[in-house]
Amino acid sequence: MRTQEVLCPTDFSATAAHALKYAVEMANLYQVDIRLLHVVSPARSAHFYGVAVETPATLEQQLAEFVEQKMQSLQQEMQQGLKSGLNIKPVIRHGDASEEILAEASDVGMVVIASHGSTSLMDFLKPHVSQDVVRLAKCPVLVIK
Repeated sequence: MRTQEVLCPTDFSATAAHALKYAVEMANLYQVDIRLLHVVSPARSAHFYGVAVETPATLEQQLAEFVEQKMQSLQQEMQQGLKSGLNIKPVIRHGDASEEILAEASDVGMVVIASHGSTSLMDFLKPHVSQDVVRLAKCPVLVIK
């Protein structure tokens, strides 16, 4: 751990923002860089009764611009809390969140990930990314509520 980066996946939620603070603390403690990761999941199709407001290409472009802007903003915020000489490395991957986080975690010293903490029916039915990471990662995982 002392020579490897801290991986901090984010979905831009409030809970993820809380986890970013812990990632900065861990990076400062171990004197390592942070790899800030966002995974763009495949779009789920929805039926809009034949009315297309925007084309899929336009929506993808807007999403890419939003993600890039948000990652730059988070990078600047987090950099302020890091000790001199340490850096934030933003990474954007596409695919299944659990799979991409685990792939990115293959060469880091620690993962700091948010537990979303929601209790709605949809959360019960969908897979929990943080649980997959805890169960399958080869490195230590710190889950933040």
